[in-house]
Amino acid sequence: MRSMNVGIIGYRFMGKAHSNGWLKAPLFFDLNIKPELKVACGRNREAVEAFAQKWGWQRVETDWKKVVEDPEIDIVDISLPQHLHYEVALAAAANGKHIFCEKPLAHSLQQAEAMLKAAEDNGVLHYLNHNYRRTPAVQLAKQFIDEGKIGRIFHWRGAYQQDWIVDPNFPLTWQLQKETAHAGPQWDLNSHSVDLAHFLVGDIKTVSCLTTNFITERPLPRQGETAFSKGSVNTEKGKVTVEDAALMMVEFENGAIGSFEATRFATGRKNAHTFEIYGSKGSLAFNLERMNELQYFSNDDPDNAQGFRTIMATESSHPYVSHWWPPGHIIGYEHGFVHAVADFMEALDKKETITPNFTDGVRILKVLEAGLASARSGQKVELS
Repeated sequence: MRSMNVGIIGYRFMGKAHSNGWLKAPLFFDLNIKPELKVACGRNREAVEAFAQKWGWQRVETDWKKVVEDPEIDIVDISLPQHLHYEVALAAAANGKHIFCEKPLAHSLQQAEAMLKAAEDNGVLHYLNHNYRRTPAVQLAKQFIDEGKIGRIFHWRGAYQQDWIVDPNFPLTWQLQKETAHAGPQWDLNSHSVDLAHFLVGDIKTVSCLTTNFITERPLPRQGETAFSKGSVNTEKGKVTVEDAALMMVEFENGAIGSFEATRFATGRKNAHTFEIYGSKGSLAFNLERMNELQYFSNDDPDNAQGFRTIMATESSHPYVSHWWPPGHIIGYEHGFVHAVADFMEALDKKETITPNFTDGVRILKVLEAGLASARSGQKVELS
């Protein structure tokens, strides 16, 4: 088996999720190219050394430029917050490195377009990690749609609901500041929903959007506090500069209409990423918190047996499942990352493209930017 060396930049939540993907993919999938966990990079040497030792990275760096310029490195994994993607991706592409990038693609549409151009100009494989596409139930939904099982699509209803900032004493982390996050759940959460809508329904042509803030000031974070820390409350406060919730209504190119809700104020919802798709012959529904299940309704069922049925996407005939456990044994959140790595390595082996990629990332950010523009103007925005 051939191997290709990976350098990962970023070592917190996504760094761990990505590392697990690089480790597990060759164990469960028959890959012709094995990823070697060569270099882990982070600004805090002590922290990144502990991360590398735990996850099996061979050495560490504290300067990302050394990673992207290293002739030993074939693949650069960008596991950083979105405001840090741009510089790293441009340099990685210029050095001929293939790129595995966390979502959202960039801090702005302009950056995203430049990243796409750099990747294409330098002929490198580029992947954007909207990992929910690679959930077996979502892949099954795509199969049903492509087979015409739900007919002409009329409605998309998407929601991504979390509750981690309901407490007014939650600190002003980078996710709540425009200079580092660009926007709030419209950017971070709706990027996932728009990707799935593009994947399952099609392109969006118009956007109308409403955004709001429920808490406008928060305690400044103490040293080392992150989105999932439980630190003490700082008496000094700063201004929240992104939205707390966003609601979009859209028209699709194929005539369907849709809605998107993204919020961090849905009390009791930890990571509820849902969609419902209604068509002329049937309907589909999915909830990430029950990620092995797909709800399916068919008009073809006899009248006395109609109703939504729950399909457990755990049979070996369902996408990806044959690589895991015996039928009926569920898989979890981390498996989408493993599937992404397996598909990425297969694309490298076959010299093919992979989706979603930076092209998809640009399409997604065009919708999200249109939503923000609509919220500012109060007017519907048409996508060119």
